[in-house]
Amino acid sequence: MRYFLLIMGCLIVACQQAPKADKATISDAQSVQKGEGAAYHLNTSESYVQWIGTKPTGQHTGRFKIKNGTLNVQDSAITGGRFVIDVASLEDIDLKADTSMKNKLERELKGAMFFDVAQFPEAEFAITGVKPFVSDGNEVLLKDATHTIQGNLTIKQISKNISFPAKIVLQKNEVTATANFNLDRTLWGMTYRADKSVQDKLINSLVNIQFSIKAER
Repeated sequence: MRYFLLIMGCLIVACQQAPKADKATISDAQSVQKGEGAAYHLNTSESYVQWIGTKPTGQHTGRFKIKNGTLNVQDSAITGGRFVIDVASLEDIDLKADTSMKNKLERELKGAMFFDVAQFPEAEFAITGVKPFVSDGNEVLLKDATHTIQGNLTIKQISKNISFPAKIVLQKNEVTATANFNLDRTLWGMTYRADKSVQDKLINSLVNIQFSIKAER
């Protein structure tokens, strides 16, 4: 009976899945080479990382600030880069400010079951490769993708190499980049409520990540 009610509830409220987006390819961390060429420094006021987490009854959207970062550009190509994400800045943006629900959600996400910001207030993305995007025949959902970015994403001292399509625009004194992809949070040790046996308390393992960065010379 419980399973029947759960199924009916999902049909009524439309069980939420991770937003449709490209899935990041994830592998073991790779060596990071020092970037060559001119340094472009991140404009932290115009750059951010956005996330969308889903569960059977809905979803929540939030953001992280980016603390600092640099891209290296040589001969119109990105040769390296590193960004520090301020995990402690995590903020839900779909709930009304200063409500008990918003405060509870942010407190849980910052807690030990998820990001554990008391121990790990920062995350890092270090580029291991950027190459022109070439279709492998599979559908790519990011419109006008220009490049494939590879890099080590380190969260809670766990490093994994991720690869995803991105749109990069290189100008004389400015670089902008955007991407939209899904990745599995459990690979970074965040397994809380990832087991489907918890049914209505399930939190989807796939998390949608969108970022927009602007770096200036």
